Amino acid sequence: MAGRVLMAMSGGVDSSVAAALLVEQGYEVIGVTMNTWTDDIPEEIQMNQHSGCCSLAAVEDARSVAHKLGIPYYVMNFQGQFAGTVIDYFIQEYVRGRTPNPCIACNRYVKFSAFLEKARQLECDYVATGHYAVIGKDDRFPGRWLLGKSVDARKDQTYVLHNLTQDALAHTLFPIGGMEKSEVRALAAKYGFVTADKPDSQEICFVYDNDYGRFLKERVPEAIVPGPILNTRGEVIGQHKGLPLYTVGQRKGLGLTTPRPVYVTELDVERNAVIVGEDEETYRGGLIASDLNWIAITGLTFPRRCRAKIRRMAPEADCTIYPIGEDAVRVEFDRPQRAITPGQAVVFYDGNWVLGGGTIDRAVN
Repeated sequence: MAGRVLMAMSGGVDSSVAAALLVEQGYEVIGVTMNTWTDDIPEEIQMNQHSGCCSLAAVEDARSVAHKLGIPYYVMNFQGQFAGTVIDYFIQEYVRGRTPNPCIACNRYVKFSAFLEKARQLECDYVATGHYAVIGKDDRFPGRWLLGKSVDARKDQTYVLHNLTQDALAHTLFPIGGMEKSEVRALAAKYGFVTADKPDSQEICFVYDNDYGRFLKERVPEAIVPGPILNTRGEVIGQHKGLPLYTVGQRKGLGLTTPRPVYVTELDVERNAVIVGEDEETYRGGLIASDLNWIAITGLTFPRRCRAKIRRMAPEADCTIYPIGEDAVRVEFDRPQRAITPGQAVVFYDGNWVLGGGTIDRAVN
């Protein structure tokens, strides 16, 4: 037997095929859907087939796949961990004038921490998910488990997985990381899974209508305080509806009439002000990041050349990273980058391997 695996089944096509591949490879697979949804989500939303992972509809799809594969299947309650480490973080970051990435927090604290701990309680050797990434070794990084890019560059999820620890990498399987999405869908159809043609989930899973402004107004109405919109010369040119409703780089929804398009360049929490400028004013030469996690290396003690991504869909950019103490770096890009956003992650790459990553604190020139 290859080992015992606790397989995270979201009710989507990727985790369905990942589970099937593990069964074919001889693993003893236990399917689990993590129930993270809060009780305030309407039942009609939960029953919608396109409501994303963890909905009641997703549970039924995952159960169907598990039954077809002949593996045990359970729904486990992770609502407490999810609320405390993902939803609370999401709200607090917006209140601080930052833009969070809840998928990164979920991977860090739920999927590859709480879920991994549950796997150990069940005497499983591994956890597995349907993420598009690979785990491997390379002689250039001796003694380290490595996180590498998916074969399908368009689906690669290493950006949101950069917080995986050496312990988590040693006990995690990504069965579809070496496949194209088209191959995954073809296999799902071959297996006869109900998830074969299911569209990918795009929304924030706990914001069921994808209206994060509504979500914040309901959860922290006291933080939604109108204030001035300033240009980069400090002149008042409008009024905003509440700082948490805006993000760096935003153009639409500003309610301004200007000779040329303007974009959010900064959120000034102290003045409760949204700062806007023209497109060229959104570019910065570097950033400061902290809350670092290193994967391919044990830490950064000297400047290092690499490539970096400042958000998941951004192209990688050549840069030099400089250590600042033990848990911060300064990143200097060869070319200025657009809309460097506090609260988002910056992830560093050496070829196909992830060196590590951290959270952007601020942009610098």
